[in-house]
Amino acid sequence: MDIAIIGTGNVGKALGTSLTGAGHAVTFAGRDEQKAELVAAEFGVSSARTSREAAQGADVVILAVPFSELENVARDIAPVVTGKVVIDTTNPLTPDYSGLATQGGASAAERLARVLDGARVVKAFNTLFAGVQADPRTHGIPVDALISTDDPEARTKTSELASSIGLRAVDAGPLVRARELEALAFLNIQLQMRHGGDWRTAVALVGAPAAATTEPAAATLASSLVRENNPS
Repeated sequence: MDIAIIGTGNVGKALGTSLTGAGHAVTFAGRDEQKAELVAAEFGVSSARTSREAAQGADVVILAVPFSELENVARDIAPVVTGKVVIDTTNPLTPDYSGLATQGGASAAERLARVLDGARVVKAFNTLFAGVQADPRTHGIPVDALISTDDPEARTKTSELASSIGLRAVDAGPLVRARELEALAFLNIQLQMRHGGDWRTAVALVGAPAAATTEPAAATLASSLVRENNPS
């Protein structure tokens, strides 16, 4: 797939690592054009001068920006993402990390969908830390990418994307369920902060209904096993 990653921080680079490794064509963009060029050069992929330019040429747009920038970026790309899958990876944390800025109201993803009327908005990858996003096989077992969206085609495409990088995709329901996904991510963050964790905690549901899951792509699993058995 042709994927635009908007954001050049930890999450953007982590997903860039796994997605390019799975053979997807990635284009980076961000607030700092020069940084986007440097990150793209690091991965041997393309960069765009603006978020809108990157989104215009992509099949899937991944928003990996701070929550405080989400709506501004959305307004910028809105004219060019009608009909496209737009994946929101953000977590709407308060500045002091004490809670969710959206507590009791619509999730970040739902707010995004209001701005991107006509786009196929998905909440995904937000429950995974950057270390796991970059290397989904880091724990030696497939972990889960929880996906919420109102669009069946977007769900299928995002599930395929997650599967291609070694994650088990789990259909978590309509976009309103993003509220729980963001709350789960907050719980995970708090767990790490309170107990000095290594920021690699990941969700792996035991006994999830088969109809809700898309297993990791066989080719991805095979290549991961080769790397594990031949670390050199």
